[in-house]
Amino acid sequence: MLGLMAARQAGLDDPARLRRAERTRRVLSLELNKDRDVERIHGSGINTLDIEPVEGRYMLSGGSDGVIVLYDLENLSRKPSYTCKAFFSVGRSHPDVHKFSVETVQWYPHDTGIFTSSSFDKTLKIWDTNTLQPADIFHFEGTVYSHHMSPVATKHCLIAVGTKSPKVQLCDLKSGSSSHILQGHRQEVLAVSWSPRHEYVLATGSADGRVKLWDVRRASGCLSTLDQYNGEKSKASSETANTAHNGRVNGLCYTNDGLHLLTIGTDDRMRLWNSSTGENTLVNYGKVCNESRKGLKFAISCGCNPEFVFVPYGSTIAVYTVFTGELITMLRGHYSTVNCCVFQPHFQELYSGSKDCNILAWIPAPREPVPDDISEKSLPQQCVNPAYEDAWSSSDDEG
Repeated sequence: MLGLMAARQAGLDDPARLRRAERTRRVLSLELNKDRDVERIHGSGINTLDIEPVEGRYMLSGGSDGVIVLYDLENLSRKPSYTCKAFFSVGRSHPDVHKFSVETVQWYPHDTGIFTSSSFDKTLKIWDTNTLQPADIFHFEGTVYSHHMSPVATKHCLIAVGTKSPKVQLCDLKSGSSSHILQGHRQEVLAVSWSPRHEYVLATGSADGRVKLWDVRRASGCLSTLDQYNGEKSKASSETANTAHNGRVNGLCYTNDGLHLLTIGTDDRMRLWNSSTGENTLVNYGKVCNESRKGLKFAISCGCNPEFVFVPYGSTIAVYTVFTGELITMLRGHYSTVNCCVFQPHFQELYSGSKDCNILAWIPAPREPVPDDISEKSLPQQCVNPAYEDAWSSSDDEG
């Protein structure tokens, strides 16, 4: 790292390379932070977390008790040890609290004044953060497993909703209607995710083992159904044709550039797909234990090289490299099943929620101090990027 800093200072290296290297180092050193606690508010398991993308300061949580809590992650006390306090909560005494388990919470991507929540009580609620009152409520016929707003949309305000129905519902924030429906799945839709690259492209995962990509502008809707065998077995068996997993698909997550899609199923497999071609890249992550009967919320790093994926794995969190499938480490600290995790890209921090009612903060370990006996003369030998080294020599040197 000192070499990269010296090369950057001398103008010999790209500043983006230094940023990537430091972000990667921080992710690789994630550990359970003993000096940072998250105030315990939930009386039952935590199902979902979301950090607002504007400042990266405020975090929402939703629990099996129907309660929603907003936390301030900033250290206002400026002390080494501190607790992330709850700003407010939509508790059991709140008139508009969800009656059953909250499965997904999400900030409005462009403004912290709005957030959304969906629940097993068959509703999706749009909340005004300032008044803590629902600005709108969408009702559905079945249990709501998941919802998602596009992080990049500028021409629509659609919220995709996965419910007990095989039909994917699209709710329009502008009109307040939920008349748009995408048909194609055969069983309940457990996970939905908009592409961070194309604002009209949506991925959905279902209990029927299928993952579908949709263009919501098209009449037919469905662009493709992902096939784990890349078409090689479709002729031999119609049963396995066009299934992404041999079990329920309950987790979806795009890479930050939108070029790839990660899926998780109850067949204990995680798969990486080329989102443009729909091709299974055949990256082997080994067995990824997944016994969840509902949606599983996992996260991908941002700005690292390589990128990492953080997956709830029993009472631990497994950290894999996205494109090689290597298991880097297992983060241990929870006492019960981990349901969700969320990555904070500004400071490369991770937060996880579990059935043990706790939210844990995983923070990069502090950098080891540089020994005093390292002389400055040794630094330039490490600092120059080989691409910039001068290979020229004079005839005097050769003689």
